[in-house]
Amino acid sequence: MTDKSFVSGTDRARKMLDRPGTAEAVAALNAEAAEADRVYTMNLAMIREAGRRTQTELAHELRVSQGAVSQLEKREDMLWSTLRNYLTATGATDPRIVVSVNGRDVTVQF
Repeated sequence: MTDKSFVSGTDRARKMLDRPGTAEAVAALNAEAAEADRVYTMNLAMIREAGRRTQTELAHELRVSQGAVSQLEKREDMLWSTLRNYLTATGATDPRIVVSVNGRDVTVQF
């Protein structure tokens, strides 16, 4: 004999999404989370790829080896001038860092 009071999680989720405004709210939250994930996981290699540049192309522009670019992309710290040169070589325009201090955004131009 089957328990007719059982409702699967999938069915319960579908019913919730049928409520007015719920699907839109979930979609907005998913978009916000995706953007947050994109921002927080961005690294130098991703910036290079966004500029449609290879490590070899960047190496040529920076006058270093491809291996040096690879190591640079893995570094946790570097000189600001090195970061500026890297970003400029990727095709970035107006590179800057924005930090929040006491609720105010402060922009550091390179």
